[in-house]
Amino acid sequence: MDSLLSSQPSYSTSFRLLSQPRQSFSRVASQWRPNRPPFKCRAMVAESKAGLSYKDAGVDIDAGTELVRRIAAMAPGIGGFGGLFPLGDSYLVAGTDGVGTKLKLAFETGKHDTIGIDLVAMSVNDIVTSGAKPLFFLDYFATSELDVDLAEQVIKGIVEGCKQSDCVLLGGETAEMPGFYAKGEYDLSGFAVGIVKKSEVVDGKSIKEGDVLLGFPSSGVHSNGFSLVRRVLSDSGASLNDKLPDSGDITIGEALLAPTVIYVKEVLELVNAGKVKGLAHITGGGFTDNIPRIFPEGLGASVDVTSWVVPPIFKWLKKMGNINDQEMRRTFNMGIGMVIVTSPEWAEDILSNKGTKIIYKIGQVVKGNGVNYC
Repeated sequence: MDSLLSSQPSYSTSFRLLSQPRQSFSRVASQWRPNRPPFKCRAMVAESKAGLSYKDAGVDIDAGTELVRRIAAMAPGIGGFGGLFPLGDSYLVAGTDGVGTKLKLAFETGKHDTIGIDLVAMSVNDIVTSGAKPLFFLDYFATSELDVDLAEQVIKGIVEGCKQSDCVLLGGETAEMPGFYAKGEYDLSGFAVGIVKKSEVVDGKSIKEGDVLLGFPSSGVHSNGFSLVRRVLSDSGASLNDKLPDSGDITIGEALLAPTVIYVKEVLELVNAGKVKGLAHITGGGFTDNIPRIFPEGLGASVDVTSWVVPPIFKWLKKMGNINDQEMRRTFNMGIGMVIVTSPEWAEDILSNKGTKIIYKIGQVVKGNGVNYC
């Protein structure tokens, strides 16, 4: 591999921004209301109380962004959701990630069979934003004392995640490091590689004013923001076994541990049909930091926050943590895990032919910068 790298000096090291919570590189019918002016902004009242923040919980997104800036000075090209490496008429697209402190909830509940789905999802959802089909996945499992039965449950989830994303679990590393982790605890990292033709890369360059934002729903918090989640749990005294309000018999723990949705098949179907101009995986940084990353300079987003169903877990977190809207939208996905940018014509076609899929029309591209919430 070293010789391959040395013979290919021109390659992009575009890993995901370090503004993710782990500071790492790298379904309800549509609620759209056509009888209402679709993107007419309504005034939003500023909240007087600062409330709990991600930084209060120990994660400084701005510090992560500054580190990215410094790394970019040493390795230009960083900032995309995945890294592109030229290979003939194609690009290999690579991504790496973990699941952060969501692991702490797995330890507390003893549920380990879905955390591997999260691990796969975080990487394959990143690389598919370039239009890449995932080829294979590698995992890293580290613990102080190997519990074979527990590890098997974790790997079971990884295998399931690979099946959902139609890629191969090619291998991995199991590291047993006595004294390094607390008893019964472990850490995970994942690495995904995909491929896309150079002529078919989704890079956002064709995005223009008036294009439409469509959103695929999330299953909940996914795998970002759990340091703030855990702070809310601690401060409120709530138990993971408590029932989540407005959710029937679902507990808070069940809602929080719902595995991250893998969007690969749905997204590639639209990409292969030529209907996608840009894609944003909504992870750490929420809408506020992730959507602008795919826009050409001078363009921003207008997002109608009433256009999709916000899962109850976010309403509970906001209330129990007294978290303001700005902080919620920069920390959590708020119910939308993947955003597609497409033309108005293709947006109409996608929504008319979505069948049983849940896709929301959530906004449009406007002149300016950043995200304007309406």
